[in-house]
Amino acid sequence: MIKLNAVNKSFCDTQAVKDVSFEVSEGENLILLGTSGCGKTTTLKMINRLIVPDSGSISIDGKDIANEQTEKLRRGIGYVLQNIGLFPHYTVAENIAVVPKLLGWNKEKIKSRSTEILEKLHLPGKYSSMFPNELSGGQQQRVGLARALVTDPAVLLMDEPFGALDNITRLSIRKEFKALEELKRKTIVMVTHDIHEAFDLADRICLMDQGTIIQIGTPKELLYHPVNEFARNFLASERLSLEFKMISLNDIWDLLPNLKSDGNASISSTESIWDAMEKLQSQQENKLTVNGQSNEQKTIDFNALTTAFNHYQNNQYHE
Repeated sequence: MIKLNAVNKSFCDTQAVKDVSFEVSEGENLILLGTSGCGKTTTLKMINRLIVPDSGSISIDGKDIANEQTEKLRRGIGYVLQNIGLFPHYTVAENIAVVPKLLGWNKEKIKSRSTEILEKLHLPGKYSSMFPNELSGGQQQRVGLARALVTDPAVLLMDEPFGALDNITRLSIRKEFKALEELKRKTIVMVTHDIHEAFDLADRICLMDQGTIIQIGTPKELLYHPVNEFARNFLASERLSLEFKMISLNDIWDLLPNLKSDGNASISSTESIWDAMEKLQSQQENKLTVNGQSNEQKTIDFNALTTAFNHYQNNQYHE
């Protein structure tokens, strides 16, 4: 769907992006992760030609974007900014209608689609006539996302979309983002410096440093098979919590004891070890029934859970 081939970009004497190549499959969420100044935002902005590469090629759906009319290209790509970028003197409805108007949609179509997308983002009715300064940070971010999604673009670019929000709001918006059916049909490239955000949302992660790609892979591949010391050290401080969140009860199912259910609170085996620990902590008896596939059930406590996790962890690191 999106392909970058040997892309380079320099600003004066600084090479911001060095020979970057990757492909993003249709419906995939690829997250560009790295520290400030590593080239991730420059790479993102070259995909919709906000920045023009010095060399290399970028194509979307098989078409070289260098041969596309810039305005047409951008209107077909959703773009979400960290600072949201809402027009302060436009209402929510007017902000969302900007691109549909440029595309020549009639008023009825704009109103219908705007209402639909706002309801999906939990901003019904009254919010349409409100101005950005009347909204909370989280609500403004939802409007920014609604504006990017209203024309139903196949491609969505997101530059630190939750970076300006407080931690509680950020977590809430991320949960909504993951659950939104509308996004599951999109091909997404997203920039973040937040490791947990990347691991929570990405299908694959592109880890960058000093303008180059260090490693591309699934979250588990980056955790258990780092390609070098930089990749290993980048995740070191967060490694244990990332493992708890990335490993599901399905992953450790065969390592859990074969105990029968005895009426405890339950959890699906698709949930993470982190989720199970939180639920166990809330139970007076410190036991939990795991509902697995094919109607299987197992009962766990903290000891069974951590023992299974340690065995799984050892197996992954020694593969």
